[in-house]
Amino acid sequence: RSHWTMFLLGGICFAALGLINEILPWSMALWKQILIGTGIITALEFLTGCVVNLCLGWNIWDYSHLPGNILGQICPQYCLLWLSVSLAGIVLDDWLRYWWWGEERPKYKMI
Repeated sequence: RSHWTMFLLGGICFAALGLINEILPWSMALWKQILIGTGIITALEFLTGCVVNLCLGWNIWDYSHLPGNILGQICPQYCLLWLSVSLAGIVLDDWLRYWWWGEERPKYKMI
């Protein structure tokens, strides 16, 4: 089961991923966009975890058993997962903007 705060955090992360191509040029390689997206998700996960888990004591997640964790709120293993989530979020947002609002057709530079 997931907590309602994860729905909110997921929406915020998706909106933040969508801003990558609104702020940065299309000429930026997709892999760089993915790394930026992963950093955004990880930072938001850490901030949210510090509030809901450490300050409020809701104990929604705890990565303290995983190697390399920071305060039990983020860890390298989930950072790797966020790479694929970032790719999906960036591409989905770009295509939705193209289909729904007639924005520029997505084009990606791989290198």
